[in-house]
Amino acid sequence: MTRVLSCIQPTGAVHLGNYLGALRNWVRDQHDKDVFHGIVDLHALTIAEEPGVVGEATIELAAMLFAIGLDPEVATVFVQSHVPEHSQLSWVMECTVSYGELSRMTQFKDKTAKREGKFISAGLFTYPALQAADILLYDTNEVPVGDDQRQHIEITRDIALRFNHRFGDTFVIPDAVIPTAGARVMDLQDPTSKMSKSATTDAGCVMMLDDPTAIMKKFKRAVTDSDSEVRYDVAAKPGVSGLLDILAAATGRSPQDAAADYTQYGPLKADTGEAIVALLEPIQARYRELIADKGELARLLSIGAGRARVVASATLQRAYDHIGLVRP
Repeated sequence: MTRVLSCIQPTGAVHLGNYLGALRNWVRDQHDKDVFHGIVDLHALTIAEEPGVVGEATIELAAMLFAIGLDPEVATVFVQSHVPEHSQLSWVMECTVSYGELSRMTQFKDKTAKREGKFISAGLFTYPALQAADILLYDTNEVPVGDDQRQHIEITRDIALRFNHRFGDTFVIPDAVIPTAGARVMDLQDPTSKMSKSATTDAGCVMMLDDPTAIMKKFKRAVTDSDSEVRYDVAAKPGVSGLLDILAAATGRSPQDAAADYTQYGPLKADTGEAIVALLEPIQARYRELIADKGELARLLSIGAGRARVVASATLQRAYDHIGLVRP
């Protein structure tokens, strides 16, 4: 069975775009592939500046991943820092990748440019080595990525090939794959931009834990256009098309089919809001149960960590043995 690794940083609340665009696919794919989903809290340390923040965000994200339907008995859901092999293999990766390769990473340049004049963690520079360890530890066949992460998979492949050439066949060479397209979820106030929690206002971003009143308010105030025709036309009518995309994703229809039911924007906005309220209601209920029972959350995460360590420890020991390190 194909093994797939997808990781997510605990750096903020999950919104509707995250769910419909990607996370819902994680739930579906867990039954078709051998999936590993890491909450990569160590990566989040590159921007952590206050105690407790990363830990709290990790617990909240874990609760959300289980609430949306990831089954700990099927999918391996784990916290990165609960599997020490990530940090151990990361040093081996740092010693296998060159300074020049790391210095050419586009994300490092972009992130440091944004933080000019502020503290810049060395972890931002060595980040790809830890990410390579994340991937290679699990004999990963596929890593679903967007265009912004392709370079990280390419450097992981380069590191793995170099290690295998030096020390013998050790690591599976992973492939970057474009994930199955999820729903197109655009900002309700700026329908030409994807929904994002980093937008200047949260009025256009529906959070997974927004209450029904807040959700309906955001949809009723969604930007459309000056005429009143309801049709699916992304270029000419991005606001209306964005609403139709969301309604279609929530109801299992095509945007074109959904458009045929409406002649006015008001009912479209109301129905889309109500569909999202209904979609999120059971997720929110399960989230509240989990977040109120930290012991159960810890138990679920320990299942994933245990399963992850079985694979990760074997891979790490194989790497150490091929290098020729002395066993304890």
